[in-house]
Order: sequence, then structure tokens, then C-alpha cells
Amino acid sequence: MDITVNILLTIATAATPLLIAAIGELVVERSGVLNLGVEGMMIMGAVGGFGATYLTGSPWIGLLAAIAMGAVFSLLFAVMTLSLATNQVATGLSLTLLGLGLSGMMGTSFVGQPGERLPNLDIPGLTSIPVIGRLLFGQDPIFYISIALTAAVMWFLFKTRTGLTLRSIGDSHTSAHALGIHVIRYRYLAVIFGGACAGLAGGHLSLVYTPQWVENMTAGRGWIALALVVFASWRPWRVLAGAYIFGAVWIGQLHAQAFGIPVPSQFLSSLPYLATVVVLVLISRNKRLTMMNTPASLGQPFVPDR
Repeated sequence: MDITVNILLTIATAATPLLIAAIGELVVERSGVLNLGVEGMMIMGAVGGFGATYLTGSPWIGLLAAIAMGAVFSLLFAVMTLSLATNQVATGLSLTLLGLGLSGMMGTSFVGQPGERLPNLDIPGLTSIPVIGRLLFGQDPIFYISIALTAAVMWFLFKTRTGLTLRSIGDSHTSAHALGIHVIRYRYLAVIFGGACAGLAGGHLSLVYTPQWVENMTAGRGWIALALVVFASWRPWRVLAGAYIFGAVWIGQLHAQAFGIPVPSQFLSSLPYLATVVVLVLISRNKRLTMMNTPASLGQPFVPDR
């Protein structure tokens, strides 16, 4: 039973950064913007969070620094694509490459340094409950933030007027502009929110998942988060389910290697990425479902009439 609980705990820990990054990107894409720089924003959040924690001794300050780093980096993307109308795909890819290179340079002095982990929640009388105690009441704070964030985004998009406005911009920015909606302002806010989420996801990696700094420690999680948005058909609750499915695959291959299953370790390590490809292929077969849920203005530049 202890082994089962430990596996479930590690699955939740592995799924949390995927969920947070994907939820942020979902809001961005619902506004009609395609930001492929999630990986770059995550790695900048990871180095920013670890660096601030190392310098101040407080993982909470590190967490705020990770969020700020992701938001600032996303602002660069917003200025390029929304104000200067550059190509969103090319700018997002450039953002990822910039983030990977810049984080490596910034984190040079942090390599091999001891990290400080965010403390897990401990509620007397509840955390000690067999099996469910540690699963429900003994997780790290970012786990609870991820669940609350998913519920909040679901409520915002489908139960509020502002969320309806955001979705209408994603479906037809021209019509929204004709109705007097400030398209660029909404998209700026959405992009910054997505960047803050990506930074928080990166901070989770360096402050909870593996409390240390390792170059390229995101290991492609930003790309998996992008795939999760498509996998979920731009629905928050499906992102939640998909994140935990991918988290289970990620942790499953690690345990398979630990148990000595006679399969090449390189193949097991590739399983999360292989699962991503398989899922995207299966989704692309149902063109009607994909087209029905895809924001119609996704990836299209918008320049308001002057």
C-alpha cells in the first residue's frame, strides 16, 4: 500500500507542471493567440525560481520570481506578435530557443548548488489518515494551486461575461473589434497570464519536483503542455485528465526502469513523447471534433483599423 501511495504521489507531482502550463496556454489559445514559447517560459521560470530561492533562502520568494520571470518573458512575445504583428509560430519558436540559451547562461553559477524544497502541506489529524491523507492533505502547495486554477479557468471561460468575450475574440477577432471590444488588450492579458502559468510550472520543477537547477530540466514538458491543449479540445477539465494521464506515463516509465523490466531504457524514456505523438495522431483523425472546438482565429494576426 505504501508503494502504491508513493507512486500516486509522484504521478501527481509529475502532472502538476504539465497541468499548470497547459491551463495557461489554453487561455492564450482561447483568445486566438498561438504561443509556442511555453518551453522557453517554463525554463526561465525554473531558473528564476531556483536563483531567487538560492539568493534569499525563501522558496516562496522563489515561487513569486518564477511567476514574474514567465510573465515578463511572455510580455516579450506579446509585444512582438500583438503590437508588431510578427508571425506567432516563428516568434514562439524563437522564444523557446532564447529561453533555453538564456537560462543556461543565467544558471551557470547554480549548477550543483543545494536547493530548498517548498514544504508539503501538513494538517494534523488529516494528513495522517491512511492512504488518502497524504494524497489529499499532504501535497505541495502548487498541487492545490493547479487544481484551483483549473476550476477557476473553467468558471471564468464559461460562466462569466469576460470569459465569453475572450472566447468570442478567439473565434472572430474582426467581429469582436467591430462590436467595440479591445482585442489587443484582452490578448495581452491572456498572453501574460499564460506566461505566468508557464513560469509557475517551471518553478514547480526546480522547487518541488527536483529542488535543484539542471540545464534544460524542462525536458520537453512545454511541448507536451502544448499537445495537452489540443488533446483536451480546449476544455479545462480535459486538460486536467490529460495531464494526469501523461504524468502516469512519465512516472510509469521511471518505475519500469527501476523494477528492471527487460526493455531498453532509451525506449522507456521516450514513452511520454511517443504517447504525445500517438494522441495527436488519434485526435487529428476526427477532423469534425477538432474543427468544432478550435478557436477560429487561432494563430491569425490582428491589426486594428486606424
